[in-house]
Amino acid sequence: MTEHGHHHPHAGHSHDEGHSHATDAELAQMLDLDALILGSYLTDATAWAAELAGHEPETILDVGAGSGVGTLALARRFPSAHVTALDISAQMLATTLGSAAASGLDGRIAGLQANLNEEWPASATADLMWASSSLHELADPERTMAEMFANLTPGGLLIVIEMDGLPSFLPERLQEGSSVVNGMESRLHASLASNGWNQYPEWTAGLERAGFTVERRHFPTQGSATPELAARYGRTFLGRIAPALAGAVSPADLASLELLLGDGPESLERRGDLVVRGHRTGWAASKP
Repeated sequence: MTEHGHHHPHAGHSHDEGHSHATDAELAQMLDLDALILGSYLTDATAWAAELAGHEPETILDVGAGSGVGTLALARRFPSAHVTALDISAQMLATTLGSAAASGLDGRIAGLQANLNEEWPASATADLMWASSSLHELADPERTMAEMFANLTPGGLLIVIEMDGLPSFLPERLQEGSSVVNGMESRLHASLASNGWNQYPEWTAGLERAGFTVERRHFPTQGSATPELAARYGRTFLGRIAPALAGAVSPADLASLELLLGDGPESLERRGDLVVRGHRTGWAASKP
């Protein structure tokens, strides 16, 4: 949903793949677009959780819930469970609860405002915990892993999800009038990665140190989107990363980015070659 890693702390969690200062409303829009276009991973990951859980969980905690796309997916996958969305942002929790009400799930979803960089809330116990693009935002993830372990019921399950890279939209050979620009998006992503965007450690060892038994799974996704939706997501994301790229990539790549974000014939909305792609890794951590 940070959809992409994201850096604006929500329960120590940020739903922004970089170091921008987007508002909660802008971040919620980004997460909702990510779920709308790349959300098939939610179907696969919640099915994986159901397979590994062994029995229907009665209580689920979405840690760093953001706009609530994971919260709602969990509530739909586990129709008997009560789901709590935990986030530092009151606005994000209000968005989640509003979406739950609109979906007829409000009786099964609650919000819990907390900053996990301070302390784990005493009421945050569950049979199943879910942390999507949130664990890497915490000041001390290993402390939080130990707290998750302690607050899961025996036999409980923690699912951690991270984006493997930033979402991509552009073809490798980008047509600009009569010219072709090769590999621009890869260069933009490499520049952002060198500045720490969307970085997280391999969580297996830390989860095992907390006491969990761990397995991993990869979730590759090519989004299903109309050209209008692909352009909306592309404009939202590329517009947000553009300030971080000034002075960090070549003037030619900045000029190409400016054309994409403009309103001329090379703009995102007038292209027919956008394909939204995103890849995620999941860790299933079981408590004995």
